[in-house]
Amino acid sequence: MIHYKSKAEVELMRESNLLVGKTLALIASLLKPGITTLELDTKAEEFIKDNNSLPSFKGYGDPAFPYTCCISVNDAVVHGFPTKKELRDGDIVSVDVGVYKNGFHGDSAYTFAIGEIEDAVKKLLIVTKQSLYKGIEKAVHGNRVGDIAFAIQHYTEKEHGYGVVRELVGHGVGRHLHEDPQVPNYGKRGSGAKLKEGMTIAIEPMINLGVKEVYHDEDGWTIRTKDTKPSAHFEHSICIQKDKADILSSFIEIEAAEKANPNLFPTII
Repeated sequence: MIHYKSKAEVELMRESNLLVGKTLALIASLLKPGITTLELDTKAEEFIKDNNSLPSFKGYGDPAFPYTCCISVNDAVVHGFPTKKELRDGDIVSVDVGVYKNGFHGDSAYTFAIGEIEDAVKKLLIVTKQSLYKGIEKAVHGNRVGDIAFAIQHYTEKEHGYGVVRELVGHGVGRHLHEDPQVPNYGKRGSGAKLKEGMTIAIEPMINLGVKEVYHDEDGWTIRTKDTKPSAHFEHSICIQKDKADILSSFIEIEAAEKANPNLFPTII
């Protein structure tokens, strides 16, 4: 069942999503070789709680996800566990954060590059980020979910030859972290649920440098690329409107922190 949101509810969701952006900006300011992803997770949880909110992901699912952030490094696509392993120059780090505030969830993700990375990986990050906005362009009243999916797949897979993960998709978001409809990153134009004003969805391209196939790690949560090549992940939560999607999350503070951190390659597009 799709839950449509009132204007007042959309504004409450915006608050949750903007706090996600601030959390990701904090992480962007801290990223450097030698820091552990567990340290980043601890800082993120403290920041969210200091802002009178709760982490959406901690305790979610069965078995319950045990951390605040999903932090996925290099060949990890999504749902990575924070660990005590130190990050190194050349790592790419995808951070997915959810915040529960005022009865609504915010959900957004960003992939960072530490230090010097290969040109092919730089391009993967930029194209994946661009594909998110290609999808958002199609997220308007009267279109269908398949129009979003086709735009992302065509740009990443057809134009650039990347692997579009099939097993993982975007989703509705609101009072529940995952709501209907599912929002794949592949599909046919004109297919799927019809988009209507007041729908709130998370669009999140998960794009692999190599093949599209993935597998579950031993921890039961982390999903990795089958060929061990890097993967990128960017996500916005948006509200469907008539002429143009209303992006509820924001990358503005993240990009500013990314640009200010000399340890990061900025993926500004």
